[in-house]
Amino acid sequence: MAVGVPENDVFAAADAVLARGERPTVERVRLELGRGSPARVGGLLDQWWEQLAGRLRGETRLPGLPAEVAQAFVAIWQQATVLAQGLVEQSLAGQRQILEEERAHAAGIEDAARQDVAQYRHQAAAALTEQQGAERRMADLERLLNQGQRQIEDLALQRDGLKDERDAGRARIQELERQLLTNRYEAEQARSAHEMYVRGVEERAHREVDRAREENKATQLLVKQLGKQADQLRERRELAAAQLGEAREQNAGLQALAEQQERQVHSAQDALKRVQDELSQAMKGLTAQQARAETLEQMIAQLRLPAKPTRKKAPTKPRRPNPN
Repeated sequence: MAVGVPENDVFAAADAVLARGERPTVERVRLELGRGSPARVGGLLDQWWEQLAGRLRGETRLPGLPAEVAQAFVAIWQQATVLAQGLVEQSLAGQRQILEEERAHAAGIEDAARQDVAQYRHQAAAALTEQQGAERRMADLERLLNQGQRQIEDLALQRDGLKDERDAGRARIQELERQLLTNRYEAEQARSAHEMYVRGVEERAHREVDRAREENKATQLLVKQLGKQADQLRERRELAAAQLGEAREQNAGLQALAEQQERQVHSAQDALKRVQDELSQAMKGLTAQQARAETLEQMIAQLRLPAKPTRKKAPTKPRRPNPN
């Protein structure tokens, strides 16, 4: 409530309460005013009661009345005044007690208010300290936020760079996949061609081996026949030599026959030498055929090994063996 209510307003409010036939009290006067502290209104109300008694004592003259009536009326008025003063004193005693209680209550409220103010000041100082700490934390957070924003921008740039690298890597992977498919297709084609070539070479090698084996068999048969012929020629030579010796011992005159037999022996020796030469040639041919057969078998074994595919170059065809 407002403090320092004018005394005229308090006196007017007390007169209004008294005019309604009610006893002016602090609460009634404050209710009539609508404002004012209990201490201020109580002090001004005491002054109003003193002024009211003076106003009542000043109304002792009653002009226009007979002296006896005026005196009787004054005596009655004085008695009423005394009674009123007694009632006023009693009322004032109660009002003073209420006022003291209200003053004590106001003092308590004032002390509590002072304590509250001190507490509020302490809280305000603490709040100010907290505010300053919060402002410092806010500044730190703003610096961290700026750093985070810069880091986010750097990370965004790195992300864009990584995205470009990822796109380039994907394109490179797609290109490598296409090359891989092409290489696989080429390798498959090369493998098929190599397998066909190997099969052809194997078939030719098998035919060569079979032919070499047949030739080997024929050569061995020829060697056996030549061996038999050589044995027969040896026997004929020995027989001719024996006949020659016998002819020389029996008849010197059979010189011509001996010479003829000698020529036959020389012919047999020449034939034997030719047979031996043919046998040697046949043995050499047999050895060459066996070497060629072994070479062909080694080539077949090498061709059966898995071929190593290259990335772009077609596999090199092995050189066809010379059948000679």
